[in-house]
Amino acid sequence: MSQFFSIHPEHPQPRLIKQAAEIIRDGGLAALPTDSAYAMVGHLGDAGLLDRIRSIRGVDERHHFTLLCRDLSEIATYARVDNAQYRLLKATTPGSYTFILEGTRELPRRVLHPKRKTIGLRIPDHVLVQALLEELDQPLLTSTLILPGDPAPLAAAQEIRDRLEKRLDLVIDAGPCGSEMTTMINLSSGVPELMRVGRGSLEPFGFD
Repeated sequence: MSQFFSIHPEHPQPRLIKQAAEIIRDGGLAALPTDSAYAMVGHLGDAGLLDRIRSIRGVDERHHFTLLCRDLSEIATYARVDNAQYRLLKATTPGSYTFILEGTRELPRRVLHPKRKTIGLRIPDHVLVQALLEELDQPLLTSTLILPGDPAPLAAAQEIRDRLEKRLDLVIDAGPCGSEMTTMINLSSGVPELMRVGRGSLEPFGFD
């Protein structure tokens, strides 16, 4: 049965952030709001976490996972970023974008796309998520919380609790959350490629 935390969206209670971080460090799978939609998050080093997320999402091993990072230096630790990519990331983060980049050796192979060796990375513009990342002092492995057959990600903490109470270890309520996924941009080939239109503006990338 999942725990349920109500956390202030602008001034997250340090006590609850610490408790949430401990649940995640201990291998827990949490659902939390972001600057786009609710996401499932967990510890990067937890080998069993991927299977749990894939089971809930109904996806296979080709599904792209994403790292929630605090800043650009953290992205550069886990992904290969050239000067042009860095300038683009700097101009568009933090925000509702997911960038596909080639992973570095700092990442376990199991979290990379099996053929492309790529991973999604993003820097969320959300106070709660940033507070949790700061407490953990490392990125979070994440996937949008959209269930098989649903037209959009789940957007209400209580509905998530009702539908997934026995499959999650923690649900965080931090006020209203959107139901639109991030805009996804593939930067791994050198030229930005639009993979998904979402909440983030297309203007910085020159897409029509």
